[in-house]
Amino acid sequence: MNTDAYVRARIDGETKKRAVAALDDMGLSVSDAIRMLMQYIADEKQLPFAVKTPNNRTIRAMNELEEGRGARFDDVETMFQDLES
Repeated sequence: MNTDAYVRARIDGETKKRAVAALDDMGLSVSDAIRMLMQYIADEKQLPFAVKTPNNRTIRAMNELEEGRGARFDDVETMFQDLES
């Protein structure tokens, strides 16, 4: 395989450090991982994981929470009590 093209990406240092450590444990380099990802995308025409876009209802709920509106709960039990009331 001819490897004459370069791919560059900006990423925060901490994420890179953790990824390099995980890849080292698998016996892979960052270049190996990127090459495998790009080959998968080229062959399968999709990412190897689901990319989900929130629907309008979810976006509205997210915006409400960011604006300080909406219910917030300290634990799941309290949330379910509120939902059942």
